[in-house]
Amino acid sequence: MTWLSPVLLTLQVVSSLSIIVLVLLQQGKGADMGAAFGSGSAGSVFGSAGAANFLSRMTKWAAVLFFVTTGGLAWVAHHPSGSPIDVGVMQGFTSSTPAPVAPTGSAVPDVGTTVPAAGSAVPAMPAPVAPATSESSVPSVPAK
Repeated sequence: MTWLSPVLLTLQVVSSLSIIVLVLLQQGKGADMGAAFGSGSAGSVFGSAGAANFLSRMTKWAAVLFFVTTGGLAWVAHHPSGSPIDVGVMQGFTSSTPAPVAPTGSAVPDVGTTVPAAGSAVPAMPAPVAPATSESSVPSVPAK
């Protein structure tokens, strides 16, 4: 299945380029832009109205191919061939760090210890105490 995405992408590009060329080759109602790219001479090969019908049919089938490949590319993008568990950045990585050490009886855990699980007792940290100020240490403002 790894070949499906590049094939669909190639068909997508070819069909989009063919739509561009076919639309430019068609004769407009007032612009005659298609005559600049050779549409006038192609009219003699297919008859008086044959070129318009042939180019219209080819444009239709190129557009159908374009939309089918668009749907196929969208399907391939949302249904990858491998499991997302099997592939990834961390595939084949083995940890070289030792297992975390259980905390000791100290109140402050070491830097390398694990965080306690939810619902377990967490030691409470004492609230910070503001420095005591006395009336004498506060400067007074003279009254006017």
